[in-house]
Amino acid sequence: MKRILRARLFWLSLVFLVAALGLPWFVTGYILGLMTVAYYFGVFSMSWDLLFGYAGEVNFGPTFLIGLGAYTAGILDSRYGPGIGWCIAAGSAAAVVGGVALALPALRLRGPYFGLTTLVAVLLLQNLIVVTADLTGGEIGLTVPDVISIDGRVNYYIALAFMSLSGLALWMLSRSALGLILEAIGQDPVEAAALGFNVAKHKLAAFCVSALFSGMGGALFVFYIGTASVGSLVDVAVGVQVIIGAVLGGRRTIVGGVLGAVFLIAAGEALRPFGTLSTFVVSLIALVVIMVAPGGLLGLVLHRGESE
Repeated sequence: MKRILRARLFWLSLVFLVAALGLPWFVTGYILGLMTVAYYFGVFSMSWDLLFGYAGEVNFGPTFLIGLGAYTAGILDSRYGPGIGWCIAAGSAAAVVGGVALALPALRLRGPYFGLTTLVAVLLLQNLIVVTADLTGGEIGLTVPDVISIDGRVNYYIALAFMSLSGLALWMLSRSALGLILEAIGQDPVEAAALGFNVAKHKLAAFCVSALFSGMGGALFVFYIGTASVGSLVDVAVGVQVIIGAVLGGRRTIVGGVLGAVFLIAAGEALRPFGTLSTFVVSLIALVVIMVAPGGLLGLVLHRGESE
C-alpha cells in the first residue's frame, strides 16, 4: 500500500478522477456526452492493452468482442426485454464465450497470424450482422428500446464509474502474478515456457479478461447511445481508434488507454471545423507522439516527472 501511495501514477490518476467528478458542473451537455463516449473507449483501449502490452499478442479485431457484447445485449432487449442488467450480463458472457471460441485456435498460431485471425473475425461478424438483418437490423442498425438514463449527468457518472472500476481491476491484474507471467511471456514466450509456465493457458486467460471488459463496455455503450450499428461498433476503423488510443496513451500502462481515448475524442472535436481533414490531422498528431515518445503520453509525463 505504501508503494502505491508513493507512485506518481497513483496521484496522477487521483487528480484526473477528482477533475472528472467535478466536470459536469462546468461544461455543457454536449461536452459531457463526448467525455462519456471517451470513457467507454478508454475501457476498450485498456482491455486491449492487457493483451498486447503484457502478453504481446496484437489483436487487430477488438471490435469483435465489443460487437458481440453490444449486439447480444441489444437483441435481447429489443426482442425479449428481460431488463438492462440481464442484457448487460448476457452481452458480457457472449463476448467471453466468443473470445474463447476465437482464441483457442488463434493462439496456436505464431507470428502475425493471430492478429490476422482476429481481423478476419471482425469481417465475419460484420457480414453476419448484414445477413441476419431481420434480427440485427443489418446495415441500418438495431434500435434499442431501453436506455440506462436520459439524464446526461447520470450517463456520465455511470461511464466514469465503469471506467474507474475497470481500470482499477485491470491495473491490479497487471501487477498480480498473472500480470508478471504475461509480461514474461510477452518478452520471450520460449523462455517463459522453459521456466514451466503454460503460455497458451495464460494468454487465453488474458484474452478472456479482455473480452469480459470489452463485452461489458459494448453492452453498456449500446444502452447509452440507444442503437447498435456496424459503423459505430464493429467497423474496422473503430477498432483502429481503440488500438491507437491504447498505444498513444502508453503501452503496458493500462490506464494510459483512458488518456489516449480522451485525447483522440477531444482532438477530433477541436478539429471538427476542418471537416474531413480533421481525421488526417489527428492521425498525424498521434503518429508524431508515438514516434517521439514510444511510451505514449502517460509514459512521457511519468518519465518527465521522474527526471525532474
